[in-house]
Amino acid sequence: DVQLVESGGGSVQAGETLTLSCVFSGHTDTSFCMGWFRQAPGKGREGVVAVDLDGTTKYADSVQGRFSILVDVAKKTLHLQMNNLKPDDTAMYYCAARFGRDGGCWSGEYTFWGQGTQVTVS
Repeated sequence: DVQLVESGGGSVQAGETLTLSCVFSGHTDTSFCMGWFRQAPGKGREGVVAVDLDGTTKYADSVQGRFSILVDVAKKTLHLQMNNLKPDDTAMYYCAARFGRDGGCWSGEYTFWGQGTQVTVS
């Protein structure tokens, strides 16, 4: 199994920057996909960004150019830097992972999930 622990959420003003981190433990291999998802109150879960261990990345249109992901394989940590935050970015953010990247890491279901970290932008 893979365990995921997020940190770094908080409350910020619009336009500010926040960085989320996700520490993952357990076995990984070349098929490993990781992603950040978010869910706002009353809305469904949406993908924010997906990445494989080669660094191939895809962002949601709503965050393209504002959010940036970094995978530190040695430290088994995934960072999400969120710049120029907007009130619409307010949500619970979840780190997720799975094995298997056929078709790319953006599509398909994720198997392992963290507990989530709240981001509030006012």
